[in-house]
Amino acid sequence: MNNQSSLIEVAQVGRLVGLKGELKLHLQCDFPEQFKKGKKFKTQKGEILEVFSFNQPRGLISFVGYQTREDAAKLVNTFLLTTVENSVQECALKEGEFFWFDLIDANVVDEDRTLLGVVDEIERIATTDYLVIKTNDALVKKGFAKTFYLPYIERYIIMFDKAKKEVLSKDGLGILENS
Repeated sequence: MNNQSSLIEVAQVGRLVGLKGELKLHLQCDFPEQFKKGKKFKTQKGEILEVFSFNQPRGLISFVGYQTREDAAKLVNTFLLTTVENSVQECALKEGEFFWFDLIDANVVDEDRTLLGVVDEIERIATTDYLVIKTNDALVKKGFAKTFYLPYIERYIIMFDKAKKEVLSKDGLGILENS
């Protein structure tokens, strides 16, 4: 985990729970299986944290050296990072699945092949993932918003072509027009 540029955020450590250093874990990925005992993650401060225990059903995690409430309190709001390479190696994708980082910088086009923009980031709100689209400059010049959210659901996303790095959208222009 020494290549800083390939680090991706996979979770944020939340509030303390109980007396044994357990913390609420807020996943920012679809692969909870990577939070196993002994797995190491880098933090936004460059520290390395090793998982002591992870209770997936309850979403609770503890780290080696932080098993007391007082020590664990120091980790609240810490971001856990891993490398793109580790994610590809450790997380098994099913047919048609891909990583969030595969979508970043992908062109977003509507059914009529209008270039709407580029995926700038992805946000998970409740149970829905939203593509944050940086709008195509030509559309911004026509008065459209500089960015807009496109829900990654069947209603709006026809497909993602990983090889072309392109998201084909249905009614994406309509969302942009109403943004």
